[in-house]
Amino acid sequence: MTQDTSTKAALHQTKLTIVPIDHALNGHVSPPGSKSITNRALLLAGLAKGTSKLTGALKSDDTRYMAEALRAMGVTVDEPDATTFVVTSTGEWQEPNAPLFLGNAGTATRFLTAAVALAKGRFTVDGDEHMRKRPILPLVEALQSLGVAIAAPSGCPPVAIDANGAFKKNRVVIDAGLSSQYVSALLMAAACAGEAFEIELAGSDIGARGYIDLTLSAMRAFGAKIDQPSSSVWRVAPTSYTATDFHIEPDASAATYLWAAEVLSAGKIDIGTPAADFTQPDAKAYDVISAFPNMPAVIDGSQMQDAIPTIAVLAAFNQTPVRFTGIANLRVKECDRIRALSTGLNNIRAGLATEEGDDLIVAADPTLIGQTLPAEIDTFADHRIAMSFALAGLKIGGITILDPACVAKTYPGYWDALASLGVEYQQP
Repeated sequence: MTQDTSTKAALHQTKLTIVPIDHALNGHVSPPGSKSITNRALLLAGLAKGTSKLTGALKSDDTRYMAEALRAMGVTVDEPDATTFVVTSTGEWQEPNAPLFLGNAGTATRFLTAAVALAKGRFTVDGDEHMRKRPILPLVEALQSLGVAIAAPSGCPPVAIDANGAFKKNRVVIDAGLSSQYVSALLMAAACAGEAFEIELAGSDIGARGYIDLTLSAMRAFGAKIDQPSSSVWRVAPTSYTATDFHIEPDASAATYLWAAEVLSAGKIDIGTPAADFTQPDAKAYDVISAFPNMPAVIDGSQMQDAIPTIAVLAAFNQTPVRFTGIANLRVKECDRIRALSTGLNNIRAGLATEEGDDLIVAADPTLIGQTLPAEIDTFADHRIAMSFALAGLKIGGITILDPACVAKTYPGYWDALASLGVEYQQP
């Protein structure tokens, strides 16, 4: 398949086979804007009174779901070019005519659940079959403790909210062991609560604390004031939000695939942004990936969760086995990513991966390079599983990615990006 047909094929075929490379991957690839920051900025711009211009933004399934939800509640969201959103809002949201459908976008679902609780009217936050398996009960219970009429009978979406425009209390305790997104959702809503608001963690466990730093940074850019008297308490002033122009940095999670392709091929891929300049937690993966083929024996993935699929597939070619710890939250992502990784790796070669509780052990076998080991990789409709296992196909013949179009969730141009570096694909 030629480069210029790669994306069309990926989007219209049910499977895509990677042709192993026999050369270093060299060139320039610009990763898309950060999904995590784009959806935070869209929400904050939608809550602000006035017009905000968001540049460098990601245009993908996840961010389009967020934009469509804002439009359904009376916010104007224009898209003058491929990386810009112009958001105009009165700062008050209308009751939508239908449920807010958010696909499998965890950020949009969690963030909007808290934000609409301060609007007025009846709201239903829902998603696809995968989102309906992702837990949201800790956030629902936290909002219930604030007097919000909210229910999620299954503990997952759909979530029904009868909002009256206010919280009845100005303090909440949240269990964030499953996801830091619960804390981020409450933080962003809190600035609109009308009085100073305090958020406290229940216990010290929190998934990917670095994403809360992203939230705080975006909030401050839109005029919020937050104090943090301790590592488990945040105090948010009742500032509401001010419309602003906001630039979004490239997606560090997307960059991990390019960093891995670079070391796996002994090439040089310029992504336009030094790893040290990223503010997203997954940028921590750069140092681990750069150590290939001598990555450490134990990798704690708790603070770079979305990078773990990339590193786990790369670990298959490492010199020594790698145990991944601190990754229990991967079981409640777009799919059970620990199971998806072990299943895919063992489809390539039996015994290549083992699950021990919530740890994943990758046996590592550098002799896999150059072999032909036909394997169909079930992506479980998870963009990160598809993009990660494409790396295996760079060095092993016969690796076929099922549902390659699922990358549209966060990186619609992924297959084209690899093709621009000289990667080819076979028709099914």
